[in-house]
Amino acid sequence: MTDDPRAPASGFAVVDKPEGVTSYKLIASLGRRLGDRVKSGHAGTLDSFASGVLVCLFGRYTRLSDYFMGAGKGYEASVLFGEETDTLDPEGSVVATAPAPSLEALEAALPAFRGDILQAPPAYSAVHVNGERAYERALKGEDVRPEPRPVTIRSLELLSYEAGVARLRVACTKGTYIRSLARDIALACGSRGRLAALRRTFSGPFQAEAAVAADAFGPGSLRVLAEADARGLGLGVVGLAGDEARAFSNGLPLFRLSTFSGLEERGPVAAFDEEGRLLGVVSRASGAWRYSFVLGGEA
Repeated sequence: MTDDPRAPASGFAVVDKPEGVTSYKLIASLGRRLGDRVKSGHAGTLDSFASGVLVCLFGRYTRLSDYFMGAGKGYEASVLFGEETDTLDPEGSVVATAPAPSLEALEAALPAFRGDILQAPPAYSAVHVNGERAYERALKGEDVRPEPRPVTIRSLELLSYEAGVARLRVACTKGTYIRSLARDIALACGSRGRLAALRRTFSGPFQAEAAVAADAFGPGSLRVLAEADARGLGLGVVGLAGDEARAFSNGLPLFRLSTFSGLEERGPVAAFDEEGRLLGVVSRASGAWRYSFVLGGEA
């Protein structure tokens, strides 16, 4: 963030999104609390019926969305067996029904969904199908069937199963649709299913327990990226002191900075000054380090 009180606010916030509001409307309303000139963005939306961790980015931090977005995520989901809706959630229309599975059938089906799997996104999703969003085609009444794509379910735990509702705890990679997971588990049990409730419990290193309530959000809720946060997002971390920190902030070619001449990291690296303030992010391109983002100037 900047010390200039006239400059637009910049930083990120971990917000506990409530049920019943879209992520976009919530982020827009939070941005307005910071001022008319503030850009806003996100690091992975939640459906309107869902709650939990929503990482919101403001000002220059919107340019860091790819690094926040790539983080793994965790959920607690309630899956209702016996019916499937077109949206795979409580807000859709029922398109199929079947008997709920036994506990034994459910437990037998779960192992196939742990680890690396292929998953077809829901018809009502933002993925592109022939150049158009899937949900836009679905709203036109088209038969939309997005292609399966690889995702990783890092852990999948059955917490309870009662009256046809299974509570699941899931940790997964980005791009995983828990609505699709509910559908596919139900089909594997010889049933049909949809989400009844969903709560995101973490996004990368950011936990629901540390999130700010949406109605309590204000300028004081903004954070700046710390070294521990960067590591939690999977970024490498380097510290720059004195002349090197100033040279970095001024955009001096990185091959002229000794810190980067022998740096062995493969992925993106976040650079911090001696006081632990984020200077920017660099990444490799054609074997050389290049600036991806420098925290200076206007976004």
